[in-house]
Amino acid sequence: MSTMLDVRPSPIAGQWYDNNPKTLARNVDEYLNRVQLPELAGEVTAVIAPHAGHLYSGAVAGYAFAALRGRSPDLVAVISPMHHPYYEPLITTVHDAYSTPLGIIPVDKDALTELDVVLQSELGFGLAAVPRDREHSLEIELPFLQRIFQNEWKLLPVMVRAQDRRVSQGLGRALAGVLRGRNFALVASTDLSHFYDQNTAAVLDAEMLRRFESFDPDSIFEAERTGKGFACGHAAAAAVLWSARELGADTVKILYHATSGDVTGDYSSVVGYGAAAILKTGQETHTQ
Repeated sequence: MSTMLDVRPSPIAGQWYDNNPKTLARNVDEYLNRVQLPELAGEVTAVIAPHAGHLYSGAVAGYAFAALRGRSPDLVAVISPMHHPYYEPLITTVHDAYSTPLGIIPVDKDALTELDVVLQSELGFGLAAVPRDREHSLEIELPFLQRIFQNEWKLLPVMVRAQDRRVSQGLGRALAGVLRGRNFALVASTDLSHFYDQNTAAVLDAEMLRRFESFDPDSIFEAERTGKGFACGHAAAAAVLWSARELGADTVKILYHATSGDVTGDYSSVVGYGAAAILKTGQETHTQ
């Protein structure tokens, strides 16, 4: 006797990306196929991708996900911000699976339970599982993952509400503990500056991308705190950097940057998007 999966319905299909499966698949494939990746020396441990509507950030997201092509992970961890007013620092879904027009993605409940236990040890609290969240920044990445991975895989979804260094580092360490020894892919979801003019956004985004490339998660918080650069998912990105370092990565390669103005033609108020690959090259240059 089969059991019915409790599936999180998509609150953004038909708005943030196309609701028609064939059109969505074609659009995502076009973003991926337009990419001209630089040479990536080493193994891709994780990627950083933007999370606006596909029309605006899909071309940039394509660079991040193209860097994962050829992989066949069993587990994909997506770490995103939580834009909605939950009180809990770290949030996941209570549902058994996510739904997009391209199909159902099962959630790895065992991995979530393991992560929750490690977080309790690291931080003194774990993951808050919520029903029917409306967060776009995690779901928006899923159609890309569904198109690049042809094997069966499960999702480890974490949404970060606390923009706090201690929480971010604890999450990074806990993630590394759960992912180590597994066949995984790891994704950080973040946009960059919001609603500055194009020239200002170029300066702010270049600085934040430089902080990503420095592989120093603390510097990301410093940039945000001092106004030198902005990223709405900076705590999620920092957590992924900390996790990737624990998993042996040593290099961050910026792959592409653009803004919403490059799509709309309105450069007076733009949102910045960046894509990056986090690599294990075997040339360790960073201290823990």
